[in-house]
Amino acid sequence: MINGAISHWMTREKTATRPQLEGHIDADICIIGAGFTGLWSAFHLTNLRPGARIIVLEKEQVGYGASGRNAGWLSPLVPGNRKAFARTAGNRQAAVRLQERMLEAVDEVLDTIHSEGLDAQARRSGNVVVARTPAAMQRLRARRLSDLQWGYPENEVQELDAAAVAARVNVAQAQGGLYYPTVGRLNPGRLVLELARLCEDRGVEILEHSPVTEITAGRATTAAGGEVRAPVVLRCTEGYSATLGKERRRIIPVNSSIVVTQPLPEQAWNEIGWNGYECLSDAAHVFSYLQKTDDGRILIGGRGNPYRFASGTGGNGETDPHTVQALVHRLHSLFPQTTEVPIAHAWSGVLGVTRDWCASVAYDPVNGLGHANGYAGHGVTSAYLAAKSLAELSAGKKEEDAVLPWVGHRTRNWEPEPIRWLGVHGMYRLFALADRWEEKTNAAKTSWLARAGSHLAGLND
Repeated sequence: MINGAISHWMTREKTATRPQLEGHIDADICIIGAGFTGLWSAFHLTNLRPGARIIVLEKEQVGYGASGRNAGWLSPLVPGNRKAFARTAGNRQAAVRLQERMLEAVDEVLDTIHSEGLDAQARRSGNVVVARTPAAMQRLRARRLSDLQWGYPENEVQELDAAAVAARVNVAQAQGGLYYPTVGRLNPGRLVLELARLCEDRGVEILEHSPVTEITAGRATTAAGGEVRAPVVLRCTEGYSATLGKERRRIIPVNSSIVVTQPLPEQAWNEIGWNGYECLSDAAHVFSYLQKTDDGRILIGGRGNPYRFASGTGGNGETDPHTVQALVHRLHSLFPQTTEVPIAHAWSGVLGVTRDWCASVAYDPVNGLGHANGYAGHGVTSAYLAAKSLAELSAGKKEEDAVLPWVGHRTRNWEPEPIRWLGVHGMYRLFALADRWEEKTNAAKTSWLARAGSHLAGLND
């Protein structure tokens, strides 16, 4: 089993070699971070400001962070609490429109992939969310009602009974679920590399191994003393933002870990089904998320060790044995047919989380500084749309995405250490205990521990 090395996706791709920043460069726009947010920002800006010189600075290499490590879900989930976004905007309809734009953004990403000829192994697959206890099914019914109230059309969130779940994918002990047909799946490592190539074809310059240590009005400075001087500087560093100045407690890196199997034998797939390649998740509080890959593997991810002390980011993604074991146990519980299938690769990555778990986009036209971050694990679609908001703001375009309610949304800082570490670990521990109790007793109602944890975390609509 490979452990770390960024991800299964990235180890299978041939990556380009790009120069690092040396000396001083003048540009029109400087973007920090060559992941989905930074690259989509560059892409949108090539449309909004044709001919502008755009420089992207990356600390490691394209796709090193969450963009090259995630599970490949193209989901319309809003990154945050829709009630909180309604409060930011001062009206409910603005938050509804954000949800509608997230649904539309899935189509826009797929359309761009196809129209630009990006080889990202993308397809619209839908998402099955499975309940394995009556309490979980109760939560899914409440979730469906909330989704309908916040902008989902009836046909975009469908309730499934146990037989309907089994007809799509044979999950052990499934009692029912929800189906979201809009969701797509893709190879995120392939997409981030293809997106970098597309941006370079449009004239964007990407400089790797150029860690930015300071961002000020009009300039970004690297550890080696290089400098990009530009009237617009956009920070697109998501879970790695805690290393940059004022963001040290504004956003923290929360860990998510993944394992992927060797290809399953034909007999196992005959029993499991999953012929539609739907993205799969469960309704547990510490939920799992899965993908069936094009070459017949199962990928499963979850939180594992949720947070490293003092906002550590975990380097190249090596995953501790306890987390690997927990994910494998969950996989075997969902699909007993996998018990003899070896694990091929394990890795971890960090996602950016604000104190209220809501994404934030901001741009100050006075000093030319902007950012987009805080997707809380729902970043593949969110990065596309938040980057569009950021690009429109920085280009001075008063278009619809420049006024979505994540624009200007701010939250208080996270608590200092060790309170932060204790709080994050304590919250996930409560969720894990609630899951264990509900599954052991086949509970009809959600554990009060989980309800209290969700309330404290601001995770409920």
